[in-house]
Amino acid sequence: MTDPAALADAIHEEMSTVLIGLDDHVESLTIALLTRGHVLLEGVPGVAKTTLAHSFAQASGLLYNRVQMTPDILPADITGTSVYREPTGDFELRKGPVFSNLVVADEINRATPKTQSALLEAMAEGHVSIEGDTITLPDPFLVIATQNPIEMEGTFDLPEAQRDRFQLKLTVDLPSRANERALLDRVGDDPTFGPADVESVVDLDDIFAAREAVADVNVEAPVREYILELVRATRDHPDTRHGASPRGSQALLQTAKARAAIRGREYVLGDDVKAMLEPVLRHRLVLTTDAELSEVTPAEVLSDIASSVTPPSGKASEQAAVDGGEPEERVE
Repeated sequence: MTDPAALADAIHEEMSTVLIGLDDHVESLTIALLTRGHVLLEGVPGVAKTTLAHSFAQASGLLYNRVQMTPDILPADITGTSVYREPTGDFELRKGPVFSNLVVADEINRATPKTQSALLEAMAEGHVSIEGDTITLPDPFLVIATQNPIEMEGTFDLPEAQRDRFQLKLTVDLPSRANERALLDRVGDDPTFGPADVESVVDLDDIFAAREAVADVNVEAPVREYILELVRATRDHPDTRHGASPRGSQALLQTAKARAAIRGREYVLGDDVKAMLEPVLRHRLVLTTDAELSEVTPAEVLSDIASSVTPPSGKASEQAAVDGGEPEERVE
């Protein structure tokens, strides 16, 4: 299964046996998987954040581990440590839960900054250092961190450097009445249903092949310029103290490519970039004090930017697809 669209459809169809009303979130997790990204999930308790992550791991055939973050958890509890074995007189490496394909850091903002930073090297470099040794993590490697936006007592805000490591920030809202009714009906029929009922529908070879297909998606110069204009607008907006970093513009490019591939296209349109703008950039913005006092949100800032920056026409990209990648028309 080398086609990203087929892979995404297979994962979505299988996860729909457990999840209701989270189609966009499933697609976003698939985008992160195909672009080596990490995801921050935010929502109140009980909206299926952990179930979403676990079900995704099951459907994708990924080795899954969950870490419940608390103030007393230590970095070694995540990465692992060397344990002395008296019978042999040697130290043995005991790997932590980070040695998985998909790691859920549940309620990440309950861990201390020191423990939060233990994930930085893993998320950025794909390896960890234990007792002076550098050890490579499995591939694929995806961190999904969850946090509760309403319970702040005993929590530690993620520093900007940590937030910037997450490719996407997704919010999981309360379900609509219709979706919650469907959930009640499903629970009534089978109270034990959950992630364990999700079967693996793709394997690692499928994921690696789909990644290569995403990498080959064409991005025309006007679309690249559109990305730059959007990111630079976050830095110049009157309500932002700090806008998105170059890592943000790269994430916007890669996720737009994956979105295009999932929709069966070999080229990126401005609509792909615009659709990924908020989940990619909202957690990277630092608002001014006046904006915060006025209760302006990053989502509102990005909406203002999206409406003020003119997207490119899709005509050049479509022509490039016909001509094999060389556009006949450039839209400045």
